[in-house]
Amino acid sequence: MAAVDSFPLLYREISRSCSSYFEALALVGALYTAHRTAVLLRNCYTLVRVHFLPRIIPCKKLSQRYGDWAVIYGATEPVAKAYAEELARQGISIIFVTQNQTSVRDTAAFLSQSYGVETVLVLADFSLDQAASKPIKEAMRGRDIGFLVNCVDESLASPQSLIEMPEQGLLDLVNRNIAVATLMTRLVLPGMVERSRGAVVNISSGACCRPLPGRVTLTAYTGYLDHFSRALHLEYSGKGIFIQSLIPFQIASNRRQPSSSSSPPTSEGWFVPKPEVYAHHAISTLGVSNRTTGYWPHTLQYGLLHCIPEWIWVLGASVLISSS
Repeated sequence: MAAVDSFPLLYREISRSCSSYFEALALVGALYTAHRTAVLLRNCYTLVRVHFLPRIIPCKKLSQRYGDWAVIYGATEPVAKAYAEELARQGISIIFVTQNQTSVRDTAAFLSQSYGVETVLVLADFSLDQAASKPIKEAMRGRDIGFLVNCVDESLASPQSLIEMPEQGLLDLVNRNIAVATLMTRLVLPGMVERSRGAVVNISSGACCRPLPGRVTLTAYTGYLDHFSRALHLEYSGKGIFIQSLIPFQIASNRRQPSSSSSPPTSEGWFVPKPEVYAHHAISTLGVSNRTTGYWPHTLQYGLLHCIPEWIWVLGASVLISSS
C-alpha cells in the first residue's frame, strides 16, 4: 500500500498503462484537425475561385457563350429586374414573361433606352394551363435564347402559418413558384439543347438551407427550385447547358432572408446589398458555380449557417419571429 501513497507515483503508473490510449486519441485529434484545416482551405479556395477570379480574369461575352436573348420570369421582383438590367448592360435582349404588363413595362422601356437592346413583353395567363405557353413560344420563335431566369415570389418572405393561407391563394403560389418555373424551363430547353449552349438561372432564397417557423411555403418553394436546378444541371450539363441555383440571403428592399421578420426592408450594407450590387456579383458566377449564393458575403453567412446545429437555428428563428 505504501507504493500508492505517493500521487506522482500513482500518476506515472496510470500514465504508463494508458499511454497507448493517449497516443490513439492524439492521432484521432491530429486527423480531425487536419481534416478541418483541409475543409477550411478548400472553402477559401472555392470562395476565391467563384467570387473573385471571374471578376479579375477576362472571358468571352455572355452573348458569345450562351446566346443573344434572355427570357425573364418574375421580373416584378427587384432582384430579377436587377439581373435583367445586368444582362442588358452586356448586350443581351430581354423577353419579359409576366401576368401583369404594367408592372414590367417601365423596366422594359428603361432597358431599351439605356442599353439599346430589344425588349419584348409577353402577357401569359398561366391559369389557362397549357394555353399560356403559346404566346411564349411565339415570342421565342427564331430568336437565339441563351438565358432563362426564374425568380421566386418575394411575398412569401412574410411570416404566415400554413393554415392561415387561403386555399386559392396557396394554389396560386404553388402555380407561380413551382409549376410555372418548371414550365418555363421546359419551353426553353429544347432550343438550348439543339444549339448545345444556354444557361438557366433559378433565383430562390437562402431559406432553402434550413426549416423556418412561419415560413413553410417559402422554405418549400425555394427548396424545390434549388433541388430542381441541381437535378437539371446533372442531366443537361453534358449537353452544353449551364443550370445555376442562386440562393441569396437578405437583399435591400427585398425581404429574402431566412431570419428576416415582417418589419420593413432594412437599409443596404455589406451583408445586405442593393439588388443592382447583388446582380453584378451574381452574374459573374455564371458558368463557374452551379449552386452559389451569388454574393461572397452571403457565402460567408451560408458557411456560418451550416456551423449552427439545426435545433439552435430553429429555436433562434422562433424567438425572432415571436418578438417581431
